[in-house]
Amino acid sequence: MSDPTEFGRIDADGNVFVKTAAGERPIGSWQAGTPEEGLAHFARRYADLVTEVDLIEARLGSGAADAGQSLSTIRRLRSGLDEAHVVGDIDGLSARLDKLVLVAEEKAGAARAARDAARAESLARKTTLVEEAEVIAAEATGWKTAGDRLKEILDEWKSIHGVEKKAESELWKRYAAARDAFTRRRGAHFATLDANRKQAQGRKEELVVEAEQLSESTEWNATAARLKELMTEWKAAPRAAKDTEQKLWERFRGAQDAFFKRRSEVFSARDAEFKGNLERKQELLTQAEALDVDADPKGAQNKLREIQGTWHDVGRVPREAQAGLDRRLRSVEDKVKAAMDAAWRRTPPEASPLLGQMREQVARAEQQLASAQAAGDQRRIKEAEKALESKRKFLAMAEHTS
Repeated sequence: MSDPTEFGRIDADGNVFVKTAAGERPIGSWQAGTPEEGLAHFARRYADLVTEVDLIEARLGSGAADAGQSLSTIRRLRSGLDEAHVVGDIDGLSARLDKLVLVAEEKAGAARAARDAARAESLARKTTLVEEAEVIAAEATGWKTAGDRLKEILDEWKSIHGVEKKAESELWKRYAAARDAFTRRRGAHFATLDANRKQAQGRKEELVVEAEQLSESTEWNATAARLKELMTEWKAAPRAAKDTEQKLWERFRGAQDAFFKRRSEVFSARDAEFKGNLERKQELLTQAEALDVDADPKGAQNKLREIQGTWHDVGRVPREAQAGLDRRLRSVEDKVKAAMDAAWRRTPPEASPLLGQMREQVARAEQQLASAQAAGDQRRIKEAEKALESKRKFLAMAEHTS
């Protein structure tokens, strides 16, 4: 530092004075050595103050210091300079401290603003978290996701600091109330769900029992239709508890599979039988269609009757083939009938065996009438007259047709 005598002096009595723009002021006494040593002693005290101010200024400039605390220290140093027992440039140091006061005040204000902003941001963040928790408590139905989110909100809440105590307490009460409301609503939901699942279990057990009873049925169409209805009812019924639902479903599906497997086996066997019947009827049709109707109508008629008897004994064929087979057989029948009718028309009346039979029946009826008349039995007479009249009528019609 500069010469201490520039800023201080020691008089003959050992009194020490510091020089300022306002004049000299006493700062102490020195009796331990020479005046030069005394001034050097008080100058070192001044140097210590300067070092402290340098440090404060450096820390303020770097941002390492707390501006508020630095401001308090600067003001303390500045107010103490007027009575400081030091020798040095008091006026210069005072001016320097005055400037540092302004710097520290500015930085302290900025720090307060930053803290206020951070506090406001923290308050806003916690308010947002509380509002989200309240929405979850009132509306959420994704219970696991919502519950996990409430835990995340709590963790995030704990990481946010700087909120004023009273506001923090009020927000916490809201969060805790929302969490409790959600817990109660979730509990009520699962209680209702359990009750519904028990009811669903009872209904599905009924469906399973009926399906198992039907699995042995041989009423194929009616049972298949009912099993389909049961499936529709199963899908419409609420779900039971997961494990129970799976077990009931396996029983229900197993009963259906058992029935349809049996039906499929029966239908396969029947189809095989129908296929064999089809082949047999096709053979009979081949025989029928090969009949020489024109050469021997009567023989063709007799052979056709044999084929028809065998036809009915063969049994059923696939439904899609039935109409075609019947149509072909009727065609042969119609052909034989037409041939027989034509042959009948070509036969002379006296050669017709049918007319002969009918004449014999008329003769027998005449004999029966005569016998009744001879006996005088009026009831027999009436019956005989009626029978004779009917037979004569049919004979006349046959003779006229011929």
